[in-house]
Amino acid sequence: MHNETSTEQKQADGAGTQPSARFVISEDGTEVIDNSTGLIWRRNTEGMTVSIDDCSGVPATYDLNGALGLAAKEAKATGKAWRLPKVEELSSIVDMSRKDPSIDQTVFPGTPGSAFFTASPDGPLSWFVSFYLGKVFSEYSEVPNHVRLVRSN
Repeated sequence: MHNETSTEQKQADGAGTQPSARFVISEDGTEVIDNSTGLIWRRNTEGMTVSIDDCSGVPATYDLNGALGLAAKEAKATGKAWRLPKVEELSSIVDMSRKDPSIDQTVFPGTPGSAFFTASPDGPLSWFVSFYLGKVFSEYSEVPNHVRLVRSN
C-alpha cells in the first residue's frame, strides 16, 4: 500500500514524523483504505476499469435491485464482502472543497459528478449522495444511478 493524499494538515509531534495519509491506495490500485473510517473502497466507479493512475471506460448505472445484485456478485467473485455503502459512509468521502465532482480525483479517478446509490432505504425511495456538490438526497429506487462498493476492514 502506498500513501496517495493526506487530509491532515497538522505536523505530528516528534522530529521527522509525518502525519499519516487519510487514504491509502492498494499496490494494484484497485482499493482505497480510509484511515479515518477504517472502510475499504473500490477505487473505481462500477463499470469502469481502474489502473494504478487512472480509471477508464464509462461508469455504469443501476436501479437499486441491480446495484444490490452487483454487490452480491462482486462479493462472491472476489471472496470479499463488497456491499453498497450506508449514506453516512458514502458521505464521508465527499470533499466539499471540490465541485463536479466533489471528491478527490487523485484517490477516486474518473468519478462522475452525479448521484451514487447507498444502502439506506426510505420506503420506496433510496438515499443518494451526489458528487456534483456533495449533497445527500432521496429519490425513487428505480431511477438508475452510479455505484461505488465498500467493505469493512
